[in-house]
Amino acid sequence: MTDTASGGSQKVPGDRGRTTVADGVVEKIAGLAAREVVGVHALGSGFSRTFGAVRDRVPGGDKAAVTRGVKAEVGEVQTALDLDIVVDYGVSIRDVARAVRENVVSAVERMTGLEVVEVNIAVGDVKLPDEPDEEPESRLQ
Repeated sequence: MTDTASGGSQKVPGDRGRTTVADGVVEKIAGLAAREVVGVHALGSGFSRTFGAVRDRVPGGDKAAVTRGVKAEVGEVQTALDLDIVVDYGVSIRDVARAVRENVVSAVERMTGLEVVEVNIAVGDVKLPDEPDEEPESRLQ
């Protein structure tokens, strides 16, 4: 919309100001989107999952389980993501990684308006069917 009397342009109310999105917001969105993909057993390395399981059991402990295994670098208009995942035995890792990328890119771009320039995926483990989940016995009472 152009203001012809002053020769300048006038911004519509929705374009006034700046919106910033924190790294943690993008990490939560990406973590949830990755977990929705069939074949993804968990996110995070074995150590971070074990440490997180203990931390989550402590009253008032950090509730960062959703962002475990996800790292985002957020700029003004773009973001890049690194994900550490554990896949279920028997799935095609290539297909799971492709589906994770598609779901993460779609969710992050739709919800934040940021352009996702890359989603790097590191498969750190395979969950075997008869293997118990890595949740150690809690020594806390």
